Amino acid sequence: MGRLVRLGTASMMNDPGGEFIRVEGLDLQKYAQRPPIAKALCDYLIYYLRNPRKALELASEATQVADYKDWWWKARLGKCYFQLGLYREAEKQFKSANRDEAMIATHLELCKVYLRLDQPNSALDEYGRAGEKFVGDIHILLALARTYDQLNAMMRGVQFYKRVLSFDSVNAEAIACLASHHFYTDQPEVALRFYRRLLQNGVATSELWNNLGLCCFYAGQYDLTLSCFERALMLAEDNNMADIWYNVGQMAIGVGDLGLAYQAFKIGMCIDADHAESYNNLGVLELRKGNVEQAQAHFRTAMRLGPHLFEPAFNGGLLSFKLGDFQDSFELANKAMEAYPEHIESKELIKQLKQHFSTL
Repeated sequence: MGRLVRLGTASMMNDPGGEFIRVEGLDLQKYAQRPPIAKALCDYLIYYLRNPRKALELASEATQVADYKDWWWKARLGKCYFQLGLYREAEKQFKSANRDEAMIATHLELCKVYLRLDQPNSALDEYGRAGEKFVGDIHILLALARTYDQLNAMMRGVQFYKRVLSFDSVNAEAIACLASHHFYTDQPEVALRFYRRLLQNGVATSELWNNLGLCCFYAGQYDLTLSCFERALMLAEDNNMADIWYNVGQMAIGVGDLGLAYQAFKIGMCIDADHAESYNNLGVLELRKGNVEQAQAHFRTAMRLGPHLFEPAFNGGLLSFKLGDFQDSFELANKAMEAYPEHIESKELIKQLKQHFSTL
């Protein structure tokens, strides 16, 4: 008898180096009768094994055992339906769970369903109802701010980020988002204060030091700019080092050191051969040196690597216009307009080209 192992126990045994649980051998009806083990097993299936189908079977059995009155199982059913792409079914389960027991996590999951269904207004309404029940909860306030950011309602998002800081003064996400907002609204001095606050809170990453360097540069504190970029490069990894060297090149152009800028863009290209922005700026510097063919090659490469950028297409079009290749210039200017329809210089170039064509 010592060699005989029951089927239920065998399914929970693990081989060295193998699966911890053999899901196919589980008797889900038996485990649904034991809620503590069933809940742990359900979370294991969802979060570790990434098997929402089996988790859905277990949650369905356990919900029936609980006589459809346990909000926790309804919330897990909603999560399983969400991962399986059945968003309307997930919405029903989350709503039912909220009727049984209003929980912050369930409200947030329901809003994720609305956002996935491309119904941001419904998500905002649900966030508002959750905010009335759980006043001052930063998770709800942050979710509201993120949703307004996605809707390009930046000022409304900023209001909620400020409310987050009134409840949690060291929240890294709110501080970073407010810093980014002030930087892109031409207030680098204010952004610098927020980024310094992150440093005081113990955040020390290459991205933070890079942003500090940019803020110092645009705030006119040139003596601190290089020190910040040096710290950023010390902490950088291969996936973000090219961006930092690109910013070093931008800073060098701003202070007039074109030699340093040229070297920085070259290094950025060596680290990341697909860095379109470095190719574009290097093309501009090559053009200043009189290397027209090399500049054209860099612009073409930048357009191929970064079709979302308008600068390489405009630079290439302007160069072709000066060289007398008006047809190529017209095509590149239109490509720049596709990437950025409001670009004034591209509009002016196309206008000049059309006037030239009309005289032919």
